[in-house]
Amino acid sequence: YGKCGSPDDARRMFDKMPHRNVVSWNAMLAAYAMNGCGKEALELFRQMQREGVKPKKITFISILDACASLAAIAEGKEIHDSIVGYGFESDVV
Repeated sequence: YGKCGSPDDARRMFDKMPHRNVVSWNAMLAAYAMNGCGKEALELFRQMQREGVKPKKITFISILDACASLAAIAEGKEIHDSIVGYGFESDVV
């Protein structure tokens, strides 16, 4: 649904999932990011963190894209700190 421009439908399906893993979280974050729903992506990322789901490198691509679309510099710096905290900073060129 997200790739088809329907982030609301994607979220309804996401919310109905009995078990979510990092792949499903990433798919939902990407759906929000690619459809200009940066605020929703940031909120979902925070929920992901609260639920203890460890992000992968690809998670940060979507969430940084969301920050950029919102011109959310403070949030982008916060996300960068998370990247460093998870040890992914050495992958940044």
